[in-house]
Amino acid sequence: MILTSVAIAAALLVFTWLGLRARATDGGLDDYVTARNSQGSRALGLSFLASGMGGWILFAPPEVGALVGPVALAGYAIGAALPFLVFAACGPAIRRHLPEGRSIGEFADACYGPRMRRWVALISVFYMLCFLTAELTAVGAITALLTDLDGNIAVLGVALATLTYTAWGGLRASLATDRWQALLLIALIALVAAVALPQLPDRPATAMASAPLGDALAVALTLVIAVTAANLFHQGYWQRLWAASSDRALGRGAVLGGITTVLVVALVGGLGIAAAASGADLGSPPIPFFAMLGQAPGWLSLAALVLALTLVASSVDTLQNGLASLAVTEKRGLSLSGARWLTVGLMVPVVIVALQGYSVLRLFLIADLLCATVVVPVLLGLWSRMTIEAAVWGAVAGLIGAILPGWIDTGSAMRGLHAASFPGGVPTLAPFLGSLLASAGISVAVSLLRPRTTTA
Repeated sequence: MILTSVAIAAALLVFTWLGLRARATDGGLDDYVTARNSQGSRALGLSFLASGMGGWILFAPPEVGALVGPVALAGYAIGAALPFLVFAACGPAIRRHLPEGRSIGEFADACYGPRMRRWVALISVFYMLCFLTAELTAVGAITALLTDLDGNIAVLGVALATLTYTAWGGLRASLATDRWQALLLIALIALVAAVALPQLPDRPATAMASAPLGDALAVALTLVIAVTAANLFHQGYWQRLWAASSDRALGRGAVLGGITTVLVVALVGGLGIAAAASGADLGSPPIPFFAMLGQAPGWLSLAALVLALTLVASSVDTLQNGLASLAVTEKRGLSLSGARWLTVGLMVPVVIVALQGYSVLRLFLIADLLCATVVVPVLLGLWSRMTIEAAVWGAVAGLIGAILPGWIDTGSAMRGLHAASFPGGVPTLAPFLGSLLASAGISVAVSLLRPRTTTA
């Protein structure tokens, strides 16, 4: 237990030191939330990778790979990386459209006005709070699973360490730690794979669990839509759009982040497939990544714990600063000191909920679906014919489209609404596909029928 405590403390102290070193001494509020025009392509690529990764990759991709198969895992990997490729394609145009921008809310405001900005900002905050709570909950669960240490110690440790350097150093602190965390997580995943795989039982499973191709494709498409739509509302990614030193750096960095994300998610998910194929006991509920450690040397569990801390810290610091950035956008006149205290204040309820160890999967899925209802209308703001009216009707259609499949299936609007809230925390394709198609179709149709006559 002493060795575990020392390892946790050492990792968090190193992250804190790296973050505090990166603070710009003469930076103002804008630098605090955007680090504007300061990052090259390599730094951005590593930051996109580290920010997008989290404790979730030790649970979800291995389980999807082990229980549904490689097709669904491919959907997960593509979904995790696709937002970066969207930023590579659309980011330069967004930077030109809003050169002094700070957030997705400001982009929505510039395209459609304050009402759409508030709705988009609300969805973004809801999604990021769910993400933040899930990450801290995950690190507590992983610590309790791998060690005899109370998981709440890890929750508090990660929250305090990341809060120390993000509240003080802002986005630059997050970017600085991301570079090292990205390299560390790649090294640790490779280490775990190299040591644990040869230790798996040398007996093939009698029947490796794998869904039929049609079902696997449905799961893959669900994951692509859900993960992509949600991550496009991740304010931490939008901050990096303006932190790029140039359009070229943004494009290259986003592509680098996307490629490395696909490789990392595929590798971790592949470990789940290997564990299932070996016939190892995956546990109940199944946790293939951690079940794989059962036959490995004891010290590997400590390496896996440091990996989990790295993954969680890299996503938590991004989310903390992303929330502060959105707050600065929504509350005009907020000072640098106020932004720091707001960052601290937002973490209090998150930590309280995380310490309870609740499952936040259902809230996460609802947040993902809300993002899917409006993501197309928001991005269509770059289209010259897009109008405020079209965006509003598109967002409304997205909400209806999410409920409509269940409504048609059951004959009841309330049951359709219930189905779209994912009872049991199981993601299904129909609400996501319905919201995406409806919002896109109505937005385009209204824009073509009633084109823009004045500049928004």
